Amino acid sequence: MFKKLFYAMILLSSIALAAQQRTITGVVSDESGPLPGVTIVVKGTTNGTETDFDGKYSISATQGDVLVFSFVGMKTVEEKIKESSVINIIMKSDNLLEEVVVAAYGISKRRKSSVSKAIRIRGYNQVENKDSYAARNENIFKSPVNFPLSTFSIDVDKASYSNIRRMINSGQKIPKEAVKVEEMINYFDYNYPQPKGKHPFSINTEVVTTPWNKDTQLVRIGLKGKEYKQENLPASNLTFLIDVSGSMSGQNKLPLLKSAFKLLVNQLREKDKVGIVVYAGAAGVVLKPTSGNEKETILEALNQLEAGGSTAGGEGIELAYKLAKENYIKDGNNRVILATDGDFNVGASSNTEMEELIEEKRKSGVFLSVLGFGYGNYQDDKLEILADKGNGNHAYIDTMQEAQKVFGKEFGGTLYTIAKDVKIQVEFNPKKVQAYRLIGYENRLLNDEDFVDDTKDAGELGSGHTVTALYEVIPVGVKSKFLKKLPKLKYTQNKQLDSFNDELLTVKFRYKLPKGTKSIELVKIVKNEVLAPTNDMNFISAVALFGMQLSKSKFKNNSKIEDVLSLIEGEIGEDKGGYKAEFFRLVKTYN
Repeated sequence: MFKKLFYAMILLSSIALAAQQRTITGVVSDESGPLPGVTIVVKGTTNGTETDFDGKYSISATQGDVLVFSFVGMKTVEEKIKESSVINIIMKSDNLLEEVVVAAYGISKRRKSSVSKAIRIRGYNQVENKDSYAARNENIFKSPVNFPLSTFSIDVDKASYSNIRRMINSGQKIPKEAVKVEEMINYFDYNYPQPKGKHPFSINTEVVTTPWNKDTQLVRIGLKGKEYKQENLPASNLTFLIDVSGSMSGQNKLPLLKSAFKLLVNQLREKDKVGIVVYAGAAGVVLKPTSGNEKETILEALNQLEAGGSTAGGEGIELAYKLAKENYIKDGNNRVILATDGDFNVGASSNTEMEELIEEKRKSGVFLSVLGFGYGNYQDDKLEILADKGNGNHAYIDTMQEAQKVFGKEFGGTLYTIAKDVKIQVEFNPKKVQAYRLIGYENRLLNDEDFVDDTKDAGELGSGHTVTALYEVIPVGVKSKFLKKLPKLKYTQNKQLDSFNDELLTVKFRYKLPKGTKSIELVKIVKNEVLAPTNDMNFISAVALFGMQLSKSKFKNNSKIEDVLSLIEGEIGEDKGGYKAEFFRLVKTYN
């Protein structure tokens, strides 16, 4: 009887507590309009959310709770929940800049009342923009008679899209070098089937009429990596390599970084272990490898980190790989996770030096993930090299929402490689194709002979990751301003082409297993058959076209933003997390 009464009291208490909970909604703005990306947290808890592109938010809380609204460059606002379930907030600029005084691994700050030479753009205080991106020469149309093969490494990086999204939301001008169409396309999930059989990925193709040029065709080649449940992933030996130099002192850098890593720590299992290496003017170990069930110890080490000093990135990389190698787990997931804005300025720091260093460290069997933070001094070109040459991936984290996507939704793909050195080679049928161009992947092109050379490094595919590549094709018989007159060739043999009349192209894939040294090859023939586009193809085309417009591509064919929107105004297919709907709002915002 007593037990029944006890449980009844607990149930009534739970019901009463639930009854107090309600949904609080509202809009956060500044003097120039709605603010996207504002962080809202119930004070004293980990319950939080962010405003969307229209400045709107929704959060569960109880009467009496205090909501804390924070945003880079704005004064933090605290608002107590009373009877109303709608709380609208107008944030004001924080006109106080911080003068940073460096002292070892710590940092002291003195307030300055001057904001001279600061330019405010929708909440961002920006003194001088030193963001750095690698130059990219857009791929042009090539004839399959002169260039029968197109060869490139896959790219699962997604940093370009989240960085562009941040720039659009803050009203910044987008440098065309920052636009990597392949990374924009690969940010999203598509309806690719799970692989069946022995290979770790499925292959998917589609041919449609190009939405922005009715005289050409658009060919999609998509890969879907096999998904593994978290409990089935091998034990992880993770080394967090964290930049705590003075350049990381901004609210959108080290504070955001620490919050992002906490999401990862909360998912660790007992068999996983984490070590933490930091670097500023020098590098040091602040946490020796610790079991994933000692979360409080790991979180406390993260909480103690402060920013200050110059940036000895090379020394940090050396120490992180040394720690990872000393604690190497055979048949496990051994990975360094580097988090930085990329501003290396002590010791080995140039792009060439970084490339040589990371290529040497790659031989250890330790993989690399690179996470970019911040703006105004974001070295995208350097971080791209590190991820590319370090058997890894590169993401850009601008909000906790993006951190949740990288470390929550895509936990396995971010950390666990299922295939490495994945290369694609396409051979076009000159009987059907006058010319072709690969859209994006300019920094991932390979020599044709590299395809069969197992010593040549290429991209890695993680658990559940998707990779998509697009080719624009000019069919035989179509006149185009992009076609150039070619010299006649003496030795080209076309006698056997009649037997391939129904083929548009042949695509080959080569990959190695994570511990393998010899490549495995797959071949898929794509028929010369143009079909109505799927929802996924419409969306992929829209993302590609938007990227071409942002980068001022000469192949965008006078298209406008309205043409992008028209491709996704209808059914966009499955949209877990709402990222595709977010893209639609982003394009409208840019317009």
